[in-house]
Order: sequence, then C-alpha cells, then structure tokens
Amino acid sequence: MSPTSIFAPASTPAAAIFGLSTLVLGVTAAIFVCVCALLVYAVVTFKKRPDDDGSEPAQVYGSNQVEIAWTVIPTLIVVVLFLASARVITSVQNADRSPGSIQVVAVGHQFWWEYRYPALGIVTANELHVPVSDSTQPTPTFITLLSADTDHSFWIPRLGGKTDLIPNRVNSTWIDPYETGLFLGQCAQYCGTQHAKMLLRVYVDTRNAFDSWVDQQRQPAREEVDVAEGRHVFQRTSCINCHAVSGTVATGQFGPDLTHLMSRDTIASGIAPNTVENLRAWIRDPESFKPGSRMPAMKLTDRELDSVTAYLASLR
Repeated sequence: MSPTSIFAPASTPAAAIFGLSTLVLGVTAAIFVCVCALLVYAVVTFKKRPDDDGSEPAQVYGSNQVEIAWTVIPTLIVVVLFLASARVITSVQNADRSPGSIQVVAVGHQFWWEYRYPALGIVTANELHVPVSDSTQPTPTFITLLSADTDHSFWIPRLGGKTDLIPNRVNSTWIDPYETGLFLGQCAQYCGTQHAKMLLRVYVDTRNAFDSWVDQQRQPAREEVDVAEGRHVFQRTSCINCHAVSGTVATGQFGPDLTHLMSRDTIASGIAPNTVENLRAWIRDPESFKPGSRMPAMKLTDRELDSVTAYLASLR
C-alpha cells in the first residue's frame, strides 16, 4: 500500500472522505453499467437484419413514463450525493475542539514547512509530530494554516483532505490519527520551481513518545566546546538573519529554526536524509539539492564549511 494512498485512511476525516468517495464511485459505476447495458441491448435488438425492407420503424413522439423516469431518477441521485457530501463537509469543518486537543500553526514557505506549537512553546520545521488519538479519549490535532508568501496546499492523504494556504487568509484543518507511524504528504498547490520537493512528513507518536519529543524540543541548543569555531562562523555570517537557534544570537525567522536540527530525519523539506554528509553538501551548494532554493551558497572555505557543519550536527 502506498504511503500516500487515499484507500487506507488512518484518521477520522480521511475515513469520512474515503466513505464519501466510495459512495460516489459506487453510484457512478452503477450508472455506467446501466448505460452500457442499454446500449448493448439497443445494438443487439435493433441491428439491421437480412429481411429488413429498409423502411423506418414506427416513430414514437413523447412518453410521459420515459420523461418522468429520466427526470426523477437523476434528481434523486443528485439529492443523495448532495446530502452525503454536505454531511461529510459539515462533520469535517465543524469538529469539536476537545480539551485534550493539540494546537499547531503550519506556515507554508517557498519551499518548506514551519510548525509552531503555541501552547507548548515549540517551533520546528518540515516534520510534524502529533500524538496518536485514542477512540475512548480522542486527542485530535487542529492545524491552523498560514502562508508566508504564495499559495500552498496541505495534504496528507491518509490523514485528511487537501486544504489550501492562502496569503492573508486563515484556513484550518484537523486530524486524529488512530495508528502510529510515519505518514507522508505533499504540497498540492503549485507554488514555484521546487513545489514538487515541498514534502510533508507527519510522525504519529505514542503519547509517551510525543511527551518525550516535546521535552526534548523545549530544551535550548546544546553548547559544545569543540564546535566553538563553527558556532562563530555561523554567527558572523548571514546565517543568523534567516535561522534561529534558541539560546544564541541567531533569531532569524525567514528560514527553518535549527535549534534541534539533528533531531529531524530529513533536510530540505524531506528530500534527503539528515546525515552529516548531506548537511555539508546542502550548506556548500543548496542548488545541487533544490534548484531555485531560497537558501544561498555562502561561499565558505573548506575549513569554515567543516566547522559550521560540525556545529550544526551538534544541535540535537
């Protein structure tokens, strides 16, 4: 099963959308079968036969029964589909925010995701962590969707429907996954040259694992003596204009928060594993990973590149 398949819902809104899709598919399939059967019947029954004299068959004009049938039946089908769609839309959009729910603000950037947990005091990037929702005590995650630049779209097929992020407009969505694991998604609105590499990764953790992640993310950046040179290089270049590292002079907000960079599995919005080698290559030349990336190449010397990589690799 594909990790982005809509046919394996793992969250209440995704399951509701899947159920509606199945209903629509069933109704349209039945219509297709009926139309094809009538066509086959007409072809077989009224085909030209050897004893035909070439004259036209009797012409019938007007049939109340037929006209009533092709008016009433489509109307009933449309009403059923309308009511089913309205029910799903209402249930998804008007979900109750229970006391135990998690509040997240997702901000779409070209071409990465920023996640803020206002009540928990956490800011991270590209990898969203949420707790699994227990059916007896649901703990849904409500996500406020904002855009920092252009149109984006938040879509994790197995967890919920697609919701757009529009500049100067606040949208929202929610998920309540009942399975742990990694769920993948994609920005579903063309937003620029690297739209295809603006990936979504949602980690659904057990409650204990989520609480441990929260505790770790609340800690300030770890300071190590052996990376002092790299920290100095990082702080004297324009890196600090775009990136933030808690407890340091770096307070930029244009790029991802790097306080716990190495706690993430990937870099560059999910396009590469977060290894020291990939991190070094990314810093040296972001264009080699994502042509059109907003992060510039800093033209560091090999020694500066090694030292700043070592510093960033210590941020866990």
